[in-house]
Amino acid sequence: MSPVLAGVLQLLALIAALALAYVPLGDYMAKVYSSDKHWRVEKWIYKGIGANPNTEMRWPAYLRGVLAFSAVGVLFLYLLQRLQGHLPGSLGFAAIDPDQAFNTAASFVSNTNWQSYYGEQAMGHVVQTGGLAVQNFVSAAVGIAVAVALVRGFSRSRTGELGNFWADLVRGTIRILLPLSVMAAIVLVACGAIQNFSGIHSVGQFLGGSQQWNGGAVASQEAIKEIGTNGGGYFNANSAHPFENPTPFSNLFEIFLLLVIPFALTRTFGRMVGSLKQGYAILATMATIWLGFIALMMWTEFAHHGPAFQIAGGAMEGKENRFGVGASSIFAVSTTLTSTGAVDSFHSSFTGLGGGITILGMQLGEIAPGGTGSGLYGMLIMAVIAVFIAGLMVGRTPEYLGKKIGTREIKFAACYILITPALVLVFTAAAMALPTPGHSMTNSGAHGFSEILYAYTSGANNNGSAFAGLNADTQWFNSTIGIAMLLGRFLPMVFVLALAGSLAEQKPVPATAGTLRTEKPLFTGLLVGAILIITGLTYFPALALGPLAEGLAS
Repeated sequence: MSPVLAGVLQLLALIAALALAYVPLGDYMAKVYSSDKHWRVEKWIYKGIGANPNTEMRWPAYLRGVLAFSAVGVLFLYLLQRLQGHLPGSLGFAAIDPDQAFNTAASFVSNTNWQSYYGEQAMGHVVQTGGLAVQNFVSAAVGIAVAVALVRGFSRSRTGELGNFWADLVRGTIRILLPLSVMAAIVLVACGAIQNFSGIHSVGQFLGGSQQWNGGAVASQEAIKEIGTNGGGYFNANSAHPFENPTPFSNLFEIFLLLVIPFALTRTFGRMVGSLKQGYAILATMATIWLGFIALMMWTEFAHHGPAFQIAGGAMEGKENRFGVGASSIFAVSTTLTSTGAVDSFHSSFTGLGGGITILGMQLGEIAPGGTGSGLYGMLIMAVIAVFIAGLMVGRTPEYLGKKIGTREIKFAACYILITPALVLVFTAAAMALPTPGHSMTNSGAHGFSEILYAYTSGANNNGSAFAGLNADTQWFNSTIGIAMLLGRFLPMVFVLALAGSLAEQKPVPATAGTLRTEKPLFTGLLVGAILIITGLTYFPALALGPLAEGLAS
């Protein structure tokens, strides 16, 4: 079987699995966030944290809950790392340096999981399981909660109430993420992923010395790492490591895990707004971009000429022989179009244009299908922009799902789409202009610039994957990328929730003959075009200096 055919067959199998999970998972999540009943364990949690789950919140109160919970998470995870040397189960590892502890705390709380450290050489069992794995659950639940709040903004009228953050957080964790992670971890253990709390042990003899490995609760963390679109691995090699990702089947299964909730949330959206066709329109937009990027990635990685590429079946540098070019391309596109950041290959070793595709996928805002929750609310923001553009074309006040998109709403949407590009471009320019950050670049020229651009794109968009080749474990990069991750996560949420509150206060507008039919293919095409054009206008100069220059020169 040719490598190209193998890649296509894996893609078809993946699409079939996602299609089978779409309806039941999407409907289940809609029931979770629409129910007025609380499980017993949830009542215990509410009592422990002193929250009343039946109290409705307006958007400022909902936002305060998000920010307060996340701030406590950053502080707790920072202190846990700084005290690691005094904790049991630390495997003898010392406390994490202050700048790296800040970076890691900001990373996992913001659902980014950027890692400037070697996991197997820095973090003990307590930090991994009691700190990082916990944030993998709750940071993903925060993202879904904010998305659900925005959906309620569209579905409700004449009220500013968006639900209860604490109830949404607990339900997302207990009813969705936890059971899915348990099932996924069992599958990964069956595939060969490790799950233990063993200490450091030597494996074999290499060049006169022994290779040392430590065990850990890898399968369970791998499960929530993918399901929650987190991406931070137990080992430095991430999903290229056989302890995390043992077989070609586990590789495809992990891709399925990182895509299934973001895609299924479009069904949840359709259920909650009372129109499944609206959910299908958003799904079609996400799927069109995702499939288009996979096709481009496979073409760039398979299309190179020469005997070396022909013998290897494509550009194999930096890719696992267990997975090949096709599976690595699907994984790379899926992890950068979501906010996952897990990798089963080195993106820096992709072809010049292939590396550019991974960067562009993040620069779209990671909305196809995006992260758990963040993908849906990011796509809905772009839908608001798209109907506004359509309204300008015909000279009509734009409407979306029965709500008018006026001056206030479009300002919130505009601020949302401007925040992340500003963070990426300002920090990239500063790093290239100052003398010290440039010392971390392994490569010069266009590829070196791509390393810097990728790092800040990954951080500000809460992706977490690395281009490799950049030494990011410095005070400059730990601090600036940490700031970019926090601002890139929580500033957009301010405008998402403000938009949700504004929409919820409106009364519904009846559809007329002049209303744009947002459930039709025409709107899907308009939305895809708006996303690509806005991203292109924003980032094309930076891309031209990096991956495009490298790709055209090769």
